[in-house]
Amino acid sequence: MIVVGLTGSIAMGKSTVGRMFVEAGWPVFDADSAVHDYYRSEGARVIEAAFPGVVVDGAVDRKRLSARVLGDDAAIRKLEAIVHPAVGAAREAFLAKAFAERRRGAVLDVPLLFETGGERRCDLVVVVSASPAAQRQRALARPGMTAERFQALLERQVADAEKRKKAHFVVDTDTTMADTRRQIGDLLRAIVGLPGSYRGI
Repeated sequence: MIVVGLTGSIAMGKSTVGRMFVEAGWPVFDADSAVHDYYRSEGARVIEAAFPGVVVDGAVDRKRLSARVLGDDAAIRKLEAIVHPAVGAAREAFLAKAFAERRRGAVLDVPLLFETGGERRCDLVVVVSASPAAQRQRALARPGMTAERFQALLERQVADAEKRKKAHFVVDTDTTMADTRRQIGDLLRAIVGLPGSYRGI
């Protein structure tokens, strides 16, 4: 089974591209959603023990947690040491299910794919990209986003130019939805014949 790594910096349109893969019949593992699920379930207790005061009504309040760790490298490493194994287990269960269903391929949508070395688990990597102006405009239009927070998030991520160099395919979202969808179609036609390295757990 082919394993595609899907990544891109903040506000590049990665979630939209992920939905296009789903529309094309490819299952997508959304790492952000896996984190959300963990924060709403058994992770709440573990995160609260590590960062008291961040759980509200039984679930981790992401704004409170972000305020606690952003800009604090030690706190971020502490959080990642808790969250990454849980997300990793969810990812492996997803891949095993897709393989059991005899899927031709599966997509791992991981914002920090390069930052965490996740590209080593993939047969190829797709980077979603747009112009810096489009990225900034999209990011600052998000609820609760500030220029300072946007800059802090950018500094945690591998630069877009570097991601593009490392990618097997780059999807440009600084265009129309129809053109982005065409790019996905072209990409899938190009990779459908690859043997894929995933053989199950």
